[in-house]
Amino acid sequence: MAMTDEWGNDATRRAKSQLIDTTVPNVARVYDYLNGGKDNFDVDRKTARAMAGTAPVLVPATLVPAVRAFRHRVLRFLVAEAGVRQFLDIGIGLPLAGNTHEVTQSIVPECRVAYVDNDPMVLSHARALMTSAPGGAIGFVDADVRESGAITAGAQATLDLSQPVAVLLLSTLAFVENATEAAAVVSTLAAAVPSDSYVAIWHLASDLDQTLEGAIRRWNATAAQRITLRSRSEIADLVAGLELVPPGLVPVMDWRPAPDDPRFENPTPVYGLVARRL
Repeated sequence: MAMTDEWGNDATRRAKSQLIDTTVPNVARVYDYLNGGKDNFDVDRKTARAMAGTAPVLVPATLVPAVRAFRHRVLRFLVAEAGVRQFLDIGIGLPLAGNTHEVTQSIVPECRVAYVDNDPMVLSHARALMTSAPGGAIGFVDADVRESGAITAGAQATLDLSQPVAVLLLSTLAFVENATEAAAVVSTLAAAVPSDSYVAIWHLASDLDQTLEGAIRRWNATAAQRITLRSRSEIADLVAGLELVPPGLVPVMDWRPAPDDPRFENPTPVYGLVARRL
């Protein structure tokens, strides 16, 4: 299991832990709460419940299971059909059942995963709880999604960037407010991996559920991590120059649905795509 920063140093761990703020909602902890996890605080639970009161799709039984099912379908496609064995997972969130290495290594144990996040609580829990299958590897990179150079440099401790890589930006681009900057994140990371690599994205939608806009306004008024919703055309602009894998850019539940997918009363206002680097 590769380490790509100074986390093994006690002083580093203490300094990082002091950055955890329990007085304001945190997106990783709110997601954990919506997924039935226990790594969250009262402020996260109250915020999640208030947002769900505005946007019913945010109740725990809807959005999180929908995007998790999409993620699992994408990973199975990338390993079993596209033949990818390396994954750069950016913005991983708190460890939950079915993490990228668990899904991919259950199909091919030799898969390698570099996890990227800059949330100290996320990285602490990930290092403590995530273990690779024999023959595979996982590593951790402490970096923001905008820090493409640091991401690719750190990922090289785990991945061979001369061989195909799947870059996973699952929810992450919503935290890059400027559209030009968000597109640059995608293009820079895609340029850092070879042909026949892939980029997978899910992104909260601005044009599928009007109630979501009100909930996100509530979130942005209190949280440090602002969220930007985008329309289908705006998300398409982020992957210009990449080849979309059929069925293209669609609501997540329409991307290669499986018979065992969960079913939901409310439509999920999230777009998903997988694109290939030519």
